[in-house]
Amino acid sequence: MAAQIQTTQASIPSTVEITATNERGEQVPVQISGEHPLTLYFDKKELLTIMTLGSQPEALALGWLRNQRLVSDPSEIAAIHVDWETESVAVTSAVLKNTGQTIWETTEKAQKLEKKTTTSGCGQGTVFGDLMEDLDKVQLSNAYHLSQDVLYGVMDNVRKHESIYKQAGAVHGCALCSNSGENRGEILLFVEDVGRHNAVDAIAGQMWLHGMTGEDKIFYTTGRLTSEMVIKCAQMGIPVLVSRSGLTQMGYEIAQKLNITMLGRCQGKHYLLYTGTHRFNTLTDTQYA
Repeated sequence: MAAQIQTTQASIPSTVEITATNERGEQVPVQISGEHPLTLYFDKKELLTIMTLGSQPEALALGWLRNQRLVSDPSEIAAIHVDWETESVAVTSAVLKNTGQTIWETTEKAQKLEKKTTTSGCGQGTVFGDLMEDLDKVQLSNAYHLSQDVLYGVMDNVRKHESIYKQAGAVHGCALCSNSGENRGEILLFVEDVGRHNAVDAIAGQMWLHGMTGEDKIFYTTGRLTSEMVIKCAQMGIPVLVSRSGLTQMGYEIAQKLNITMLGRCQGKHYLLYTGTHRFNTLTDTQYA
């Protein structure tokens, strides 16, 4: 069921036009990717400032809170309001709306903010709380296999998808794809942003807003699979991760620990299957059935 959250629809253009000089000395109009600061407030408390394209700010804020485990269910959120004049997004909890008290008056939430790990990657991601300590609690579904032809379908669909990267470059893209039913490999959600962490957070937020679960999904990213990316996808319940790029040692070790099916260097007909071989089959869906 889709989350009942009051939200603004405050997306802004993802590209801007400037003039550049090409190799022939000609002045030509070109598109470049936007980049805007967005400060996140949760129940009136400032948490961080994110640099973003601004295409899905509400989903980005919700997904960031979800992936930091500051929120465990979409019903905990009453409203998300984005104001680009003040470059801010204000998230209001159901607790504040219903009782007038902020969620920070609970010790657990305040303690999560006191513990943080700075991660590698674009913009230096930050993981709050005890995410690293609770990995053993993550249980991912083994009900859905990934066949080689579906993998190729995902790669082909992403390649053909209209994207900001094709217009302007300088962005990372993430896609949530189906791995069940007749439309395996179909792109369900596609998000681009200046950092891959933003894109995965926006996917997480969109999943909550649309009432989507992760067990029968495939997560695709143009960026590398770091520890934070793997942890976030695991929290979203997604058992299959695919990257056009590679992975880091810690990303690999966490994927092994959680039995995630992880593939990288996926371009054309080439791929490397790193972990979770029990979910992967080189047969086609028809042969497998």
